[in-house]
Amino acid sequence: MVKKLGMCVATMFVSLLLTFFVIEIMPGDPVDTLAQEYVRTQNLIYEVAYQKAKNALNYDPTIPVSERFINYTIGALTGDLGQSMSFKQSVNTIVLGALPWTLLVCTLSLSLAFTIGVLLGIYIAWKRSKPLDTILTIAQSIFGAIPDYIVGYLFIILFAVHLGWFPARGSYSSSVVPAFSVEFILSVLWHCILPVFTVFITTVTGWIISMKAMALSVLGEDYIHYAKARGISQKRILITYVGRNSILPMITSVAISFGFMFGGSPLIENLFVYPGIGYYLGQAINRRDYPLMQGMFLMIIMMVLIAGLVAEFLYAKLNPRLREE
Repeated sequence: MVKKLGMCVATMFVSLLLTFFVIEIMPGDPVDTLAQEYVRTQNLIYEVAYQKAKNALNYDPTIPVSERFINYTIGALTGDLGQSMSFKQSVNTIVLGALPWTLLVCTLSLSLAFTIGVLLGIYIAWKRSKPLDTILTIAQSIFGAIPDYIVGYLFIILFAVHLGWFPARGSYSSSVVPAFSVEFILSVLWHCILPVFTVFITTVTGWIISMKAMALSVLGEDYIHYAKARGISQKRILITYVGRNSILPMITSVAISFGFMFGGSPLIENLFVYPGIGYYLGQAINRRDYPLMQGMFLMIIMMVLIAGLVAEFLYAKLNPRLREE
C-alpha cells in the first residue's frame, strides 16, 4: 500500500507539472484580451489598459513561468488554489461548491448503469437468449457509437423542449430555497434526471456486455456443473456461484469508470448548464481563467487517482485469494 501511495504522489506531481505547462502554452493571453477590450470601450492607451487589466485579473504574465509554477505548487500543497480571474472569488470556494453536483450525477448514473448492467448481463448469460443477445448487440452498436453529448442534446429537444417533462438546465428550481428540505431535494433530483439518464443510456450496454461475458466464463467452470449435479437450486447457483464470481472483476472497473466519468463531465454539464466541476472547467477554458482551470484539473486528477486506489483496496478485500495473502 505504501508503494501505491508513493506512485500516486509521483503521478500527482507529474500531472500537476504537465497540466500547468499545457495551460501556460495555450494560445490567448487573458490580460491582453481584457486590455484590448478596455482600449475599444474606454478609449485608453494600450499601456494603461494593460496595467488596468493586470490589476483587474490579479495576474501578471511577465512573472517567469518557473516562479509561477513554484507558487502554484506551494499553493496546491497548502490548499490554496488561488483566485479566479473571471468569477472574482476563491478557486477553493468554487471547487467545493461544484464538487457535490458532479458527484451526484456520476454516482447516480454509474450506480444505475452498473446495477442494471449486472442484472441483465447475468440474466442474458443464464438464459442464453438469442433474441435478447441480438437486441443487446444492436443497442451497443448504436449507443456505443453516439457521443454522450449528442444523446443529451436529443433528450433536451424531446423531453425538455417538445414534451416539457423535465427542465433543460440548472441544478434546482430558482423558486426553491436551497435547504435540507423535501422540496429542495425533489427539485435537485428532478433537475438531474436528464444528465443522469444521458450518461446511463450511453454506458449501460457496455456493463451488460461485460457482465454477460464474465458470467458466461463462470458458467463454463467445473464447480457450476458440480453444483447442478448436486441438485442445488438454480436461484442459489445464479446468485451465490455465478453472481459473486462474475461480479468480482467488475468491481475494479466500477471505481476506474467513476474516475474517468468524473473527468469526462465537462461536455454533459455544459450542455445542461449543470454547475459541477465540468461546467466550471468549460467556463474557465472559454475565459482563459488559468487559476480556475488549474484547480479543476487538479480536482479531476485527484478523483481519478482516488478511484484507482479504491479499486485496488476493494479488489484486495473482496478477492479471497488476495485477502489470504
